[in-house]
Amino acid sequence: MAPLTQAQQLTRWVTRKGGRIRVLAVTSGKGGVGKTNVTVNLADRLARMGYRILVLDGDMGLGNVDVMVGLSTTRTLADVFAGHCTLEEIIHEGPGGIQIIPGGSGIVSLTQLGEEGQLTLLSQIGALTQPPDYLILDTAAGIGDNVRFLAGCAQEILVVATPDPTSITDAYALMKVMSAHHGERRFRLLVNLAKNADEGLEVYRRLSLAADRFLGVAVDYAGFVPVDHAISRAVRSQTGISNAPASAAADAFTRLARTVDSWRPVTELKGGMQFFFNQVADAQTAALSAGG
Repeated sequence: MAPLTQAQQLTRWVTRKGGRIRVLAVTSGKGGVGKTNVTVNLADRLARMGYRILVLDGDMGLGNVDVMVGLSTTRTLADVFAGHCTLEEIIHEGPGGIQIIPGGSGIVSLTQLGEEGQLTLLSQIGALTQPPDYLILDTAAGIGDNVRFLAGCAQEILVVATPDPTSITDAYALMKVMSAHHGERRFRLLVNLAKNADEGLEVYRRLSLAADRFLGVAVDYAGFVPVDHAISRAVRSQTGISNAPASAAADAFTRLARTVDSWRPVTELKGGMQFFFNQVADAQTAALSAGG
């Protein structure tokens, strides 16, 4: 039988549960807005929906996804970039079966990967033997090189902001940089720590109007997460909020997961992620050829 073409292999590998592998970057212009907490709880809800979830801690100098879910890790992305192990060897299983790639902590060299580091990361992701249904990239805050690289690789960019004016201003700055220098034309906005639905919508209105008028980009509303003491308690206990299923925040994260899952898969891949998918396809083609 004739071997499948690379295009056919690509389709086979990125088709999971009736849709493509979904690559989502969770990012923010300002630190301290609860971005990593959003990542962890979104991953938890998507996993409960039956999806295979892989979270990459992209805050590579100050990674803390593993800490937030109570994991004790001995090897991180720093070991991968040093050539001590492969990416697959540092994946840890977190609560609910979520797979986590821990970032380094206190390692200055990881804050600027450079082209070589970026290619290493993409090729290592492409070599994974079990691609996930969702790959969630938890970026650092701000507009640094690593943030822009990871956000540029994602099919969807979820920007987390709070009603704090500085957070709104920095979220706009992030969108400005990504649109001007990376050609991004659409963002999703999640308003965290809102007093109520009206406040969440007001933050969205302000950002979306400014982005449309001055940047010419679309901002879609992904919802809001209310101020909820269950979140701070869960962060201290390193459990996410899975132990508070009746909380307002838990309900908000469930709605967010359903919203994310309803987004139509992006079929036009961007530069970095096109490389990733090509790596996956090449690996599968080589495996089939070797097997006859």
